[in-house]
Amino acid sequence: MADETYTLEGLENARAELKRLEDAWDNYSGNNPDKYQSQIKSARTMVRVIESTLKANGTLPLTEQEQFEGELDAAFPNAQSKEIVEHNGKRYQRWFLPAEKSNSGKTVKAWDRGWREVAE
Repeated sequence: MADETYTLEGLENARAELKRLEDAWDNYSGNNPDKYQSQIKSARTMVRVIESTLKANGTLPLTEQEQFEGELDAAFPNAQSKEIVEHNGKRYQRWFLPAEKSNSGKTVKAWDRGWREVAE
């Protein structure tokens, strides 16, 4: 992908394309359940990649939650799924969820990850 894609304008364009495809799917009245699905998946991936790149290079600000999760990631870089850690007197659990699956739904192509606070 070209570097000019990873700009605020590129993110706007990617979001607009995703919206266009989702609207086309919403307005589709045919009987093909797969219509537009691969294009929508590709567009979602593009938005996610551009957004994460812009946040990583400082063009887009991180939310407070993203900043805090970055601290936890740095403090516990090898934390496994469902592992509970203690940080600043509180307990947090690592989680992973599929962000993108193959067309068959059997293979995970990308993962979302994060932390949630665990009540004592």
